[in-house]
Amino acid sequence: MGEEKQRNYTGFAGHRLLVSGELTEVALKAKAWLDRGDSAPILIFEDETGTPVDLDFRGSLYEFLDKLEKKRARRVEAEQAVEETRRSGPGRPKLGVVSREVSLLPRHWDWLNSQPGGASVTLRKLVEEAKRNSSGADRARRSQEAAYKFMSIMAGDFPGFEEASRAFFANDSERLEQLIQPWPEDVREHLRRLVAIARRDLENAAREDRNPR
Repeated sequence: MGEEKQRNYTGFAGHRLLVSGELTEVALKAKAWLDRGDSAPILIFEDETGTPVDLDFRGSLYEFLDKLEKKRARRVEAEQAVEETRRSGPGRPKLGVVSREVSLLPRHWDWLNSQPGGASVTLRKLVEEAKRNSSGADRARRSQEAAYKFMSIMAGDFPGFEEASRAFFANDSERLEQLIQPWPEDVREHLRRLVAIARRDLENAAREDRNPR
């Protein structure tokens, strides 16, 4: 069994932050909260994506841990399957080449076929170069999406949400801070952390654009 990529999660009971950390730590804290009879709804977010994690908290602690481990194992297996398909998918297994249809104009095919190695080699080189050049922008986009997803789930019905969203995407820090000030403290603080990550990634992407490799 392969190891799971290290991820950070954050758990909320209602608008109160319970804990941030790896999934087992956050899940156990949430389980203990529910077992005490507290009625506030539990939401656990994967910080990297802003996606809520669906967990079944029913049953004893041992049953819950067993379900949590099985969920983790399924995720690791799915990731391994994706990676294995990427490395050795249909087409040319040793190279991990996957055959797909590509629609281009005749002049594009003429140019590709005239390049050293032919069309396939040239296309792969172009794709790898594009991936390298866009890695910072892709990371920035994912960070923005994570922050917005958390904000929309936790604060979608808060006053000023729509304006705060516009300020966030406009990178207007001062306006965003004004608008989220009335929101619950823990929601506000966690959103600030996610927004700071998104801004850092945007700045890094901008630097990469100015200084391409």
